[in-house]
Amino acid sequence: MQYRSLGSSSLQLSVLSFGSWITFGTRLDQRGTNECLACAFDHGINFFDSAEVYLGGEAERMLGRGIESLGWSRDSYCISSKVLFGTADNHSTANPSRPTQQGLSRKHITEACNQALQRFGVDYLDFYLCHRPEPGMSTAEIAWTMNTLIQQGKVLHWGTSEWPAEDILRLIEFCQQNCLIPPQLEQPQYNLFHRKRVEREYQPLIHEHGLGLTTWSPLASGVLAGRYDEGIAVDSRLATEGFSWLEDFVFENKRDERIEAAKRIKTIADELGATRAQLALAWAIKNEAVTSVLIGASSVAQLQENLGALDVLPKLENAVLRKIDENFR
Repeated sequence: MQYRSLGSSSLQLSVLSFGSWITFGTRLDQRGTNECLACAFDHGINFFDSAEVYLGGEAERMLGRGIESLGWSRDSYCISSKVLFGTADNHSTANPSRPTQQGLSRKHITEACNQALQRFGVDYLDFYLCHRPEPGMSTAEIAWTMNTLIQQGKVLHWGTSEWPAEDILRLIEFCQQNCLIPPQLEQPQYNLFHRKRVEREYQPLIHEHGLGLTTWSPLASGVLAGRYDEGIAVDSRLATEGFSWLEDFVFENKRDERIEAAKRIKTIADELGATRAQLALAWAIKNEAVTSVLIGASSVAQLQENLGALDVLPKLENAVLRKIDENFR
């Protein structure tokens, strides 16, 4: 495993990290979760990501139970939660969230942090992220609340996920003006279909303010791994119950174009002795502005395949990168 500093901090994270979205509790039961966690940890992964909204908090409970059963020392791994959406099913009229059970108010940020600590069974979160920007949000309220949680020892680092650069900069500048701890990481989508935000929009924040990046969806929910070359299989991520919207999100009305692009990189992967998943992951890791790339394997075998991306990384010479770019620019 390779490790990189999180932005300008001295914290070292594994270049591959393990996420729990659409896996824990949906595609993995507790036993499968524990097996994947053990495999990840044994191969050097030290960052594990979740959020309050993932399966209504159950993904965080499963991650916490897995860590407890495996007996990891708290100083050997990093864990994250994200706040905004709450834990209730807002698509259900039976039990929707109340206004104070979601959002980026001081109350919900604080309550959600306390609840995440209970679900994980830990005393502090290494990372606590604002899951998305919220219309009408208060920069001051968010910054002061996060700073308070850090002072209380409940959070070590805070940040954002899928925030526009201008909003992140506003947070950073407010914190600097008020002697508060600024956000230290952003968690955006980054893959061969989604590059602009990481490679352009965030560059000033990375170079001028030391912002770290932990990126998600490196395989575009399996498209880049070739999972949908022949259609959507019943056991695939896009067929997961309760996630019917994901197909539109992934393809963005470019289904045929994206599947064909994913097929074309198979030749490059074959030349490198790699799978398409390994090539796509290695490509994402190759960007040194990215601290860690989140993977969401639903089996030990899939996780082991993903870990093989580290062997492909040294093979990504400039000529190979140019070939890849020809298919996606």
